Amino acid sequence: MGNEEKIVGELKNKINIELSSFNKELGKAKNLTELGKIRTEFTGKKSFISSTLKNIGNLPNGIKPLVGKNLNIARKEIESDILEKEKIFKDIEYNNTLKKEILDLSLPGRLIGSGKKNIISQVVEEIEQVFIGMGFKIAEGPEVETDYYNFEALNTPKDHPARSLHDTFFISEDILLRTHTSPVQIRYMENHKPPLLIIVPGKAYRRDYDVSHTPMFTQIEGLVVDKDINFSNLKWTLETFAHEIFGKERKVRFRPHYFPFTEPSVEVDVSCNICGGIGCRVCSNSGWLEILGAGMVDPNLYSFVGYNPEEVSGFAFGMGIERICMLKYGIDDLRLFFENDLRFLKQF
Repeated sequence: MGNEEKIVGELKNKINIELSSFNKELGKAKNLTELGKIRTEFTGKKSFISSTLKNIGNLPNGIKPLVGKNLNIARKEIESDILEKEKIFKDIEYNNTLKKEILDLSLPGRLIGSGKKNIISQVVEEIEQVFIGMGFKIAEGPEVETDYYNFEALNTPKDHPARSLHDTFFISEDILLRTHTSPVQIRYMENHKPPLLIIVPGKAYRRDYDVSHTPMFTQIEGLVVDKDINFSNLKWTLETFAHEIFGKERKVRFRPHYFPFTEPSVEVDVSCNICGGIGCRVCSNSGWLEILGAGMVDPNLYSFVGYNPEEVSGFAFGMGIERICMLKYGIDDLRLFFENDLRFLKQF
């Protein structure tokens, strides 16, 4: 027998011994942990098969393919047996886990409630559809605003007494959280020429918190600018809006008021839906509920946006959406909108 045949014969004998030892150890394994140790012992880097394959380059060239073939066959056999045993142990563990879990199939399932839009969002969309039906477009602007757009360009300079009506959140001397959505009107007029019909829904901020005020609230401003716009146009627009939102049976009235950026200015009321206009606690025995403020745009505002007040005129209006919701649905505390009580929200 030649030297190469002797080497091959000895190697085959060692492989058989290795397989015999593996089968013996595999038969003793009782769980996945013990099986993992066997895998490391017989297929790991320090195992007989791996170390022999690593040093196969030291063997004579004539027997390298034969030795490699025998070692790979042995390794595949070991790996196949380990995988089969592993599947058995995993099935056993899974079944044991199921036995430990107690499932009461008689218990009713947990109902998952369906989501709905917040009442504020619902009313905003309803109001938007009313004005879109009249030809208005929706405009938006930043909530962090400059003093110029929030006050000065709206006819409220730094020494104007009307500034005391706004408890403003100032970030710096000239930067603030907008106190109303009216600044968007100025920004829009700067970049568009008449005719304009826009509404501006969005958040506004003031330092108030009680049953009728919150630090953050939702507003919708409206602006119409064109030739020959007069108070009759304003009156028709707001009466149409009030009847669409509150019902055609509701009466609407206009009362003189003051706003720094409109002249003349009015507050708009609708007849109380609780007492029918007779007078009750809700309407303070007046028979009326205030819904918004409005007026003809002060011609002085046009100087800030490059319009000629001799050629165009317009009107503006603004309303708090939370107040509209309260009047529409008989809600008595503004804070309910922001407390995330599902019992309240689910009513709508």
